[in-house]
Amino acid sequence: MSSDAEMAIFGEAAPYLRKSEKERIEAQNKPFDAKTSVFVVHAKESYVKSTITSRESGKITVKTEGGEVDQIFSMNPPKYDKIEDMAMMTHLH
Repeated sequence: MSSDAEMAIFGEAAPYLRKSEKERIEAQNKPFDAKTSVFVVHAKESYVKSTITSRESGKITVKTEGGEVDQIFSMNPPKYDKIEDMAMMTHLH
């Protein structure tokens, strides 16, 4: 991975291409439960981060910011945000 200094050549675009070193360390240490963290399809936002609150008889209930839930997709841990090599990701949608 490139250091923050190496990313400086991208100027104002750098924060959109990769998290800062501090943000990467925070993301790696952030609690994450792969069994309950999901994305749900949202009409206006495309996908919204959500948390599974219950699983009963084949029905899943999630906590999200709003809107009806049609489909759910597994979420990658925060450490994969803005990762350069998508082959390293656990879930590709």
